[in-house]
Amino acid sequence: MRLRFLIPVATFAGIAVVMWYALFNLNPTEIPTELVSKPAPEFSLEPVPGYGTGLAKEDLATGKVVLLNVFASWCVACMAEHPFFMELKAQNTVDIYGLNYKDTPEAAAKWLERHGNPYKSTGMDLKGRVGIDFGVYGVPETFVISADGKILDKIIGPVSRAMFETRVRPFLNEVGS
Repeated sequence: MRLRFLIPVATFAGIAVVMWYALFNLNPTEIPTELVSKPAPEFSLEPVPGYGTGLAKEDLATGKVVLLNVFASWCVACMAEHPFFMELKAQNTVDIYGLNYKDTPEAAAKWLERHGNPYKSTGMDLKGRVGIDFGVYGVPETFVISADGKILDKIIGPVSRAMFETRVRPFLNEVGS
């Protein structure tokens, strides 16, 4: 009879231990991706109107490390990283390509006009199909792409200066970009 009352307590204790571990030991910006070390998925997209000639897989294999940033005009967190991306462009630190995700062409163009364009080229993923192929959970997300077009890393959330220095700079230094 007493054993019946211990089962819910033991179950609750087990769940509490797992949650406690996850809270203090797991990093939500390091969600694993199966795409690391693999070529970027095939895609070809029209540009944000007035911002480049479009974006395709071939554009990412430039002979140097580049970033592919998934952004949208409706994304509040995208504004947090945008000034830093503008700074990277001004300093010619790394080429950044923009994948506009589930947005309208007009809204995306207005957003870039208002806030500045850090991207070498852009592509409109109107239905989110390319985002699915890349395993995008939401925006912003940034992919570090190798000189030959392979995915080196995936950053979930806004890219900060500190995150750039620890997650992107080592790849740039490795190949002398």
